Amino acid sequence: MTRAEAVGEALRILAPRLPAFETDSVLARALASPGLRNASPETAAWLALVAFARHVFTEYESYLEEGYDRDSARHFVLDELNETLRGWGVRRTLSEDVEEPDEG
Repeated sequence: MTRAEAVGEALRILAPRLPAFETDSVLARALASPGLRNASPETAAWLALVAFARHVFTEYESYLEEGYDRDSARHFVLDELNETLRGWGVRRTLSEDVEEPDEG
């Protein structure tokens, strides 16, 4: 199994209702990110999915542009981000207690 296949399978299990065109974008992010190259397929799928959802489906970028720091911007979009993930069938949720690595 190739890395792309392994990450794709992990993504399908993680987010079973993620549309195919979104899956392609998340998979591309996971495979292109230098920070995810050595991560397990499951970790790469999770981190790429969260980063994709945060940047595309929330106002995260707007908060950053307004001058908020990364942690504050993440706080403001947390509920919206979790709602997006739930919509894709993701059972895991994010909380403010969990520190995430920088997005690749």
